[in-house]
Amino acid sequence: MVTAPQGNGPTAPRIDLHSDTCSLPTAAMRAAMAAAPVGNEQSQEDPTVNELCAMTATLLGKEAAIFLPSGTMCNEIAYRVWVDHGEEIILDASSHGLHFETGGPAALSGAMTRTVAGDRGRFTAEQMVAAIRPASRHAPRTALVSVENTANMGGGAVWPLAQLQAVGRAAREHGLPLHMDGARLLNAVVASGVSAADFAAPCDSVWIDLSKGLGCPVGGVLAGDGDFIDKAWRFKHQFGGAMRQAGIIAAAGVHALEHHVDRLAEDHANAQTLAQGLAGIDGLDLDPATVETNMVYFDVAKTGLTGAEFSAALRPHEVRISAMGPTLMRAVTHIDIDRAMIDEAISASAAVAAAAPSRA
Repeated sequence: MVTAPQGNGPTAPRIDLHSDTCSLPTAAMRAAMAAAPVGNEQSQEDPTVNELCAMTATLLGKEAAIFLPSGTMCNEIAYRVWVDHGEEIILDASSHGLHFETGGPAALSGAMTRTVAGDRGRFTAEQMVAAIRPASRHAPRTALVSVENTANMGGGAVWPLAQLQAVGRAAREHGLPLHMDGARLLNAVVASGVSAADFAAPCDSVWIDLSKGLGCPVGGVLAGDGDFIDKAWRFKHQFGGAMRQAGIIAAAGVHALEHHVDRLAEDHANAQTLAQGLAGIDGLDLDPATVETNMVYFDVAKTGLTGAEFSAALRPHEVRISAMGPTLMRAVTHIDIDRAMIDEAISASAAVAAAAPSRA
């Protein structure tokens, strides 16, 4: 039996590259949270929640938005709105909704998934059309297409706008709504120079995460047209998402949208510096040219270590980089990681690789 930790639990390492969800609210963000006017958000009476939703809807070029406790709930509510039991969602084989939401599409919406093998998480309109089920009494009915921008398991890859637009057009031609998991959409915006509204335009629903690169402690905001958001409100309540005086945490999102978007470029620069440094270490495999945003994936197979072993060996150096596969590692830069920490992470990785079985 697994029990909850009692008393003082484990502490995070000083240089935590596990995920951008490890980012901490800044002092200015905490001050904004403490000063936030609040009300009953479930009755749409919380002025700070309402402000955050209006800001996000405008940012994404949508009619309305809803504040939710997590990005996973954003995805799962969207799936529940668009898909009936036994129907199918087309998504990339590496997508978050397939691998990291504990079977949510099936558990919460009774949905099946049909995967497409895209390039680093980004599939083409032709691949999507090929995955649509022909009408049949015996087969699931295709009900939704879902994309992820940036693509996490694709190394933080940004969808080319033209490719996304083509997928959107093809989906509409086949009567299918298009949903975007935009957990790191603003990383895509800063990296590409394409506006959030332009990325969101082909999509019928889209959300952004607040607790990743934006540095908030919690939350995501899901947007779409008025009818979609009305339906989302019902499932928010059904899924246990009512938060009442949520302006305290929504204020963090307002602050982040006003102050933390442009600075994502710093995270991208740090990720590129990290990638260049790791690429120069014997035994580590990666191509820095594939690092577009704030994620650095690399392989440690040639060191003779597993990913878990490499990660554990970094911990005495006060560095955490997590294993994403048998020998695959992922490092994610964020607001609490500066250039000096990147240099330390490179040095620690070099030391671990040098001491590994294939190098010792």
